[in-house]
Amino acid sequence: MADVNLSFDEMWDRIIACDRSYDGLFFTAVKTTKIFCRPSCRSRKPKKVNVEFYFEMNEAEQRGYRPCKRCQPEVEHSPNVSLVKSVKAFLINHYKQKLILQDMADHVGVSPHYLDRLFKKETKETPRSYLERIRVNKAIQLLITTERTNLEICYDVGFQSPSNFYKVFRSLKNCSPSEFRRQNKNGVLE
Repeated sequence: MADVNLSFDEMWDRIIACDRSYDGLFFTAVKTTKIFCRPSCRSRKPKKVNVEFYFEMNEAEQRGYRPCKRCQPEVEHSPNVSLVKSVKAFLINHYKQKLILQDMADHVGVSPHYLDRLFKKETKETPRSYLERIRVNKAIQLLITTERTNLEICYDVGFQSPSNFYKVFRSLKNCSPSEFRRQNKNGVLE
């Protein structure tokens, strides 16, 4: 699987949020404990300076880290994990593009209906809602770290219309992008 196009800060934000939807896409290694975890691990969060991220489990193991006993990152819980992981990586790496379910299904070689059903069974959300969440997370990074307008950010992160951007943002964050920017001027993510 190809590396996922996420910055250190984006991965850090995902582990702080214990975001289960990023499990398997990257692993968090803690230098002080020599343990690596899933992004969703509920263990106490390490200091940011003590963290390294790896896209492959065996890479973390080669660097001397062992799997966390709490989140068990070495255990795949379903035979469909690799297909779902491939779709997630595809969505993260292509979030700026106009994507339809057929594009995602073509990437993994299954029918759109089967992919939609399987993805929802494994992740409790549709590929579309997962893609929207990725886009909102990317928008949050831009809202906090840049002075770009909401409209520029809307198109930068792959939304096709401002109205959809505002609707999805509000449904996921319970505020508009402007309200979010005002509330988080100091760079703290909710």
